[in-house]
Amino acid sequence: MEVMVNESLVRQSIESGKTALGIELGSTRIKSVLIGEDHRPIASGSHEWENRLENGVWTYSLEDVWTGLQSSYRNLAEEVHKKYDLTLTKIGSIGISGMMHGYMVFDKEGNQLVPFRTWRNTITEEAASILTEKFQFNIPQRWNIAHLYQAILNEEEHIKEIDFLTTLAGYVHWKLTGEKVLGVGEASGVFPIDSTDNSYNKRMMEEFNKMVADLSLGWELIDILPGILNAGDAGGRLTEEGAKLLDPTGNLEAGIPLCPPEGDAGTGMVATNSVAEHTGNVSAGTSIFAMIVLEKELSQVYMEIDMVTTPTGKPVAMVHCNNCTSDLDAWIRVFGELLEAMGTKVNKPALYDTVYFKALEGDRDCGGLLSYNYYSGEPITGFEEGRPLFVRTPDSEFSLANFARSLLFSTMGTLKIGMDILTEKENVKVEKLLGHGGLFKTKGVGQQLMAGALNVPVAVMESAGEGGAWGIALLAAYMQRKEKDETLESYLSNKVFAQDEGHCVEPKEEDRKGFAEYMERYVDGLAIQRSAVENLKIIG
Repeated sequence: MEVMVNESLVRQSIESGKTALGIELGSTRIKSVLIGEDHRPIASGSHEWENRLENGVWTYSLEDVWTGLQSSYRNLAEEVHKKYDLTLTKIGSIGISGMMHGYMVFDKEGNQLVPFRTWRNTITEEAASILTEKFQFNIPQRWNIAHLYQAILNEEEHIKEIDFLTTLAGYVHWKLTGEKVLGVGEASGVFPIDSTDNSYNKRMMEEFNKMVADLSLGWELIDILPGILNAGDAGGRLTEEGAKLLDPTGNLEAGIPLCPPEGDAGTGMVATNSVAEHTGNVSAGTSIFAMIVLEKELSQVYMEIDMVTTPTGKPVAMVHCNNCTSDLDAWIRVFGELLEAMGTKVNKPALYDTVYFKALEGDRDCGGLLSYNYYSGEPITGFEEGRPLFVRTPDSEFSLANFARSLLFSTMGTLKIGMDILTEKENVKVEKLLGHGGLFKTKGVGQQLMAGALNVPVAVMESAGEGGAWGIALLAAYMQRKEKDETLESYLSNKVFAQDEGHCVEPKEEDRKGFAEYMERYVDGLAIQRSAVENLKIIG
C-alpha cells in the first residue's frame, strides 16, 4: 500500500508505543505488520515456510513455528531500525492470527501429544459425517472437533491425556500470554457457535458428551476447549517469557496487551471491511474461500457450506476450498526455470504479471483446455486426495494464453460449485465481493476473471494487499483504541476504510459465458481426477 508517510510522526508513534502489531501464520508465509495511529503499515517482516507431508499427514513442527515467528518479527524490527533509526521496544497492542482449524492437543504439562494436523488434511471423513448427522450442522473435515472425534474413533493412545485443544493462533497466543482463549470467529471453526450469545453451542456440546460418555476419557469437552472472546475484548498481556519467545534479543518489553487470536477467515473479513451483513469477501492464496455475512441462518444443512462467524459473532456462510494457487505457482516456477536455462533472469512479480495478463488474451473457454489444481483433497467435490492435472483433447487450442487462462480458471472451479448453492438455492444476494490474497496481486486480472466466474462485481482495495496480518493488527488497534460502545463495523468503516472503497470490476458477459462452458467440462472431467487418485500413487 503506497501512502505518504510523515516520518517524524511515525517515529513519535513508535517511541511512545502508539502502534499495533499483527502477525499471521499463513500456509506459506508468516507475516508481521506494524501499523501507526492512522492504521497504515509503517513496517513489515516475513518468513517463508512450507508444510510437510509426514506419515500421510500435512504438518508443521513447533520448532518451525517459533523459528518462523522470530524470523518474521526480527525482519520487521530490522526494518524499523533501518527506516527510522529506532530499536523496537514498545508496541501498543499485538494480535496473532493463523490458519484456522486443524488439531493441536497438549497434556497437563503443556507437552504436544501428536504432531500438528493442519486444515489441509482430509483424514476425518468418518468423524465429520457422524458429527454432521448428530448435530444436524455441517462439520467439515478440517474442523478441530472432527479431528478430535476421528482420533477417538481411531482409538489413538493420546486421547485420555488431552488437557487442551486449540488452533495454531490459539497455541501461539497461549505461549505469549498464558491465556487459553480464542476470538469467536476462530472458535467457530473449532466447534459450532451459538450466535445469540457467542458461546459454544450447548445442544451440540451435550450431544457430543453423550456420544463419548461410555469411553471414560477423563475430561469433558468444555474443559479442554479454549475460552471465547469477542472482538474488542482484552486477550491478556505479553509475559516476560512470551516477549523472549517473540524477540530473543530481549529488546521487546513485556506487558503489551494482546487482542483475542483470530483465524485467517476473520482477519480477511476485517482487512476487506466485510464484517457487516450482506457484505462478502473472497480470499485466494494457497486455499480459496468466500465469506458471506448473512442476515439469518441458512434454511438447511449443506455439506459444501461451512457456517462460521465474524469476529463479533455474526453468522457467516463460508465456501472453503483446499486448493487455489499451488499448482499455478508450480507452473510459473517451471516457466522461470526455462527462462533461466536460456540465460534470462526474470524477477518473480514480472513473471507472474506476464502469465496473468496472457490469460486475458485466451479464448473465453480456454480453447478446450482443462486444469485441476488439486494438490490435496477437496471435500466439496468429494476427494480425500488430489492429483494436479492438465488435460486436453487433440483438437484443443493449445496456446500459452489458453494454458494460462485454464490455470487461473482452475483456481476458481470448486469455489463456483459452492457459491452456486448460496445464490441459486438460498437466494443469498451478494452485491459485491472484496478480493484479497495472492491471486489478486496482478492488478485487474484475477479480479476480472473472478467477477465473470461468480457473476458478481469484485472489488480489490489498495489496503487489502497487506492481508490478514494487517487485519489482525486492526483488531489489536480496535481493542486498544475503540470508544465506549463503538462497534467493530463502525470502527472499520469510519476510522479505517473511509477513504478506501476499492476498485470494482463488473462481470463481463464473455467471461461469464466462457467460465460456464469451462465448468461444464470441469464437472464432467472430475472422473479423470478420480481415476488419477486411484491409479497414480504418491511417491515416497
